[in-house]
Formats: sequence, structure tokens, C-alpha cells
Amino acid sequence: MIERDTSMEKEFQMRKWLVGILFCLTVVFSQSSMAQTGKFILMASTIGPIDAGIVNVLEDQFEKETEIRVRHVGAGTGAALKIAEKGNVDLVMVHAKSLEEKFIRDGFGTERIPLMYNDFVIVGPVNDPTGIKGLSVATEALRKISETGAAFISRGDRSGTHVAEMELWAKAGIKPSGAWYKIYEKGAEGNVATLRYTDQQQAYTVMDRATYLSMKKEIKLVILVEKDEALLNYISLIPVNAKKFPRVNEKDVQTFVAWLTSPEKGQKIIRDFGKDKFGAPLFFPNSKEWVKEQGQK
Repeated sequence: MIERDTSMEKEFQMRKWLVGILFCLTVVFSQSSMAQTGKFILMASTIGPIDAGIVNVLEDQFEKETEIRVRHVGAGTGAALKIAEKGNVDLVMVHAKSLEEKFIRDGFGTERIPLMYNDFVIVGPVNDPTGIKGLSVATEALRKISETGAAFISRGDRSGTHVAEMELWAKAGIKPSGAWYKIYEKGAEGNVATLRYTDQQQAYTVMDRATYLSMKKEIKLVILVEKDEALLNYISLIPVNAKKFPRVNEKDVQTFVAWLTSPEKGQKIIRDFGKDKFGAPLFFPNSKEWVKEQGQK
């Protein structure tokens, strides 16, 4: 059985309530702005790209060039899609293929549009008590963690990161449970909070590389397993279905999506983001337009 720290439940529920209130206020603001200008997009985005800073950079540059304002609500992929299922946003930026495909099948979204990718890594203590450092297969590393009972932290919130983690466990043929496998009660707050907690516990976790690099100087955890194809993390855009929700700002969403996927606009920003601070990009462009252009060079 997965253990939870029940003493933190009350605080966790309070935080969820406060996030709900904040979201309601954001929706009211967005609808008011749309009524006044007709040029406003509200996007529900997975938290990782927000924490990394790339979402704000893309939104600000797009507004500068088009005068169309974009604002976002941050949530794990599962929660972001739930928000969109109520028609309260115009667009989602998410990273869990199985959840995305169901969202579209159920008629809430129009299509999955490739935007960018980075990768997940398995991080853990410097002394690496399980001895997984340097393994090239992520599932092998997870098996060793399970067999040794070393502490592992999971977000446990149906976010894209959590879904990716659970898919890795499934590929390893393991249903994680026991005292060693702990779901972080505040996992819904995002990857930064989860990584900080994992560092405090000196445990292992699956984390996106961008979050790790952005926090590398603040924590003691190190990357132990990386560069397995199974760890690739694809991020997609899905416009909310305007036929189902007529208030969706379909016209401006189309403009934003075209800008984000353009090799000379959004994709170029994605390509360069992080290079100046970390010496390497945090994300890699992946739109169909970008891939086609690169293939022609």
C-alpha cells in the first residue's frame, strides 16, 4: 500500500481550495478582458514549462508582435485537461499522450499539435545507495530501486510527469508500493516543489531535465540515469473545441498556434531558450513545420 502523510492532509486540501479560488478569479479576469478587447487567450499549461520560464517568454513575445494577450493557468496535465473540459480555457499545453488522446476522443479538443520536447532523468543522492548511476535503461534502474527499497518520491497527481513515471514502472513490470514508495502530498504544486522535497528526503525521483537544471545550484541531488529513449518528454498544444464551447477564442488561438509552431517565431525562441544561462537549451523545437524545414536543410 502506498503510504501518505495524513498529518499534512488538511494543509494540502486548503492549498487546493486556494488554487481553485485563484483559478476562478483568473477566468473572470480573462472573460472580462475578452469582452473589452476581443484579443485574449487563456491557456491551461503543465507546470514544468512555466517553472522553467519559457511560457512567459513565449507569451510576452507573441503579445509584443501581435497585440494579442495570452495568460496561463498552471496545473498538472491531468488537472489542466479537466479545466479545459469545462470550456474555461482556449488552449492547453500538456505532455501525457494517453490523456491527450482521450481528451480529443471525448470531443473536448481538436488535435494534438507537436510543439517541443525535452527529457526526463532519474535523479537521486550523490552516494547513490542503489547503484544505478550510469545505467542506460531507465526501467532497469527502477527495478533496482524497487528491489533495494530505496526511498522514491512520486508526484502522484495525474500530471504529465506522474503519468510518465507510471508508464516507466509499467514497462518495468512493477506496481510500486510499500514504505519506500511515497506520494508527495504537495505534488500538485509542481515539479519544483517535488524536487525540493525529494532533495530534503535524499530520495530518488523521475524529473524533467529543465526543472533539474533550473534548480541544480539549490539542491544536492544529481542526475544518475539519462538519455534513454523511454525518457523523452513530448509537449503538445491542443486547441479547445470551439464547436463544443462557442466562447472559445478560436481565431486568436489559431494565430497563436501558428506563431508557436513557426520555425522563425516560437520554434526559434524554444531552440535558444536556456542557452545563455545554462549553456544548453532546456527544450527542443518539435513542430511539424520545424521538422520539415530541418529536413530540407
